[in-house]
Amino acid sequence: MLPPGFRNFLLLASSLLFAGLSAVPQSFSPSLRSWPGAACRLSRAESERRCRAPGQPPGAALCHGRGRCDCGVCICHVTEPGMFFGPLCECHEWVCETYDGSTCAGHGKCDCGKCKCDQGWYGDACQYPTHCDLTKKKSNQMCKNSQDIICSNAGTCHCGRCKCDNSDGSGLVYGKFCECDDRECIDDETEEICGGHGKCYCGNCYCKAGWHGDKCEFQCDITPWESKRRCTSPDGKICSNRGTCVCGECTCHDVDPTGDWGDIHGDTCECDERDCRAVYDRYSDDFCSGHGQCNCGRCDCKAGWYGKKCEHPQSCTLSPEESIRKCQGSSDLPCSGRGKCECGKCTCYPPGDRRVYGKTCECDDRRCEDLDGVVCGGHGTCSCGRCICERGWFGKLCQHPRKCNMTEEQSKNLCESADGILCSGKGSCHCGKCICSAEEWYISGEFCDCDDRDCDKHDGLICTGNGICSCGNCECWDGWNGNACEIWLGSEYP
Repeated sequence: MLPPGFRNFLLLASSLLFAGLSAVPQSFSPSLRSWPGAACRLSRAESERRCRAPGQPPGAALCHGRGRCDCGVCICHVTEPGMFFGPLCECHEWVCETYDGSTCAGHGKCDCGKCKCDQGWYGDACQYPTHCDLTKKKSNQMCKNSQDIICSNAGTCHCGRCKCDNSDGSGLVYGKFCECDDRECIDDETEEICGGHGKCYCGNCYCKAGWHGDKCEFQCDITPWESKRRCTSPDGKICSNRGTCVCGECTCHDVDPTGDWGDIHGDTCECDERDCRAVYDRYSDDFCSGHGQCNCGRCDCKAGWYGKKCEHPQSCTLSPEESIRKCQGSSDLPCSGRGKCECGKCTCYPPGDRRVYGKTCECDDRRCEDLDGVVCGGHGTCSCGRCICERGWFGKLCQHPRKCNMTEEQSKNLCESADGILCSGKGSCHCGKCICSAEEWYISGEFCDCDDRDCDKHDGLICTGNGICSCGNCECWDGWNGNACEIWLGSEYP
């Protein structure tokens, strides 16, 4: 039998060992045992008491719910090193408060889940300076949200930083401008966050599979897989990308705020009556230019009229085929996929944007702009979507200097894509940058890895004319959504 003093020493050493380790092999189980495999010399109640945080009543979580109790000693369950540690698994380095995306606001260190602030800073996230050299006006200006409201009326401003109202210590009001209020997620009946069936993020409940409602209070009577099957439209999209699926039923996005019969309807939101309107007005019944009947987003024209929206009178001497042929020019799409064809003439999209022009909308000067909107890299001028570079510069966007200060090997290393292929096999390398094929206008990207032909088309228009194609994906303008920017979610239809 070991002397009492030596046993106490062993117990202390075990505790210190667990404070420094975040993961312990299951076969290693230090405890109050005479030898490995021997029975624990503590009663179950005493063992659990030692594994429970001070002041916690019997029945409370052992080891902070992050490990198992082995004869009075916590063995932390972790999936990654350094995540949980401490004698009672009480430390979790990844849960320190953040401010504006930085742990401890960049003014402190995370120690066992709490920020230890640098000198001159304080607060849960070390976000407040102890000395402020800002005027009150400047401070308040820094605390205003996008609606120009100081701390969203849910906190007070301290030296340009918001201190949210959490007098009860719940921490449910948070955010850089106190814009998030998780009290909105509390179920009135159960008083649980999202009814215990979801997670709350910035005042909104995100429900587990099989639950729905503003506070996840309703349960579906069908499986998530059956729900998805019922909501899948004939084109394979959930609610046709025009709605949300709840328990196998689609709730369609509707631009009509009255909640009356909407423009988007159908079991899977497959019908969009906006497609039947030449000019949209939610209070008007002017479908199909007044010359036809709208059936699930398609116009059945009256005699004497034709066109997708019955906009063409038969007096147009061109047949639909001839009209489209005149609008095609050298492109495969009518109006180069950037406009609408009416009786052989193109109307370029977006209306009023002078960067898209030409008889068949073949000129798109947006192609001369980089991601920051700079035309031809500042080293040339744009003509019909092509850059004419100044002397000493070349490339699609005049981004390449003709003189290079690096070796050929250095240049090639910078031009290799992730798969090890030089410029994805679709361009040449110059001074560490890829020059994509000029003949293939649709190839772009840092490594010539983007193919703009992959952009979705709708009604014969690339990105439906409501967005721009970027690396094969549609980037929609404000108010538009969908793979092809075909869904309008704004309050006023353009």
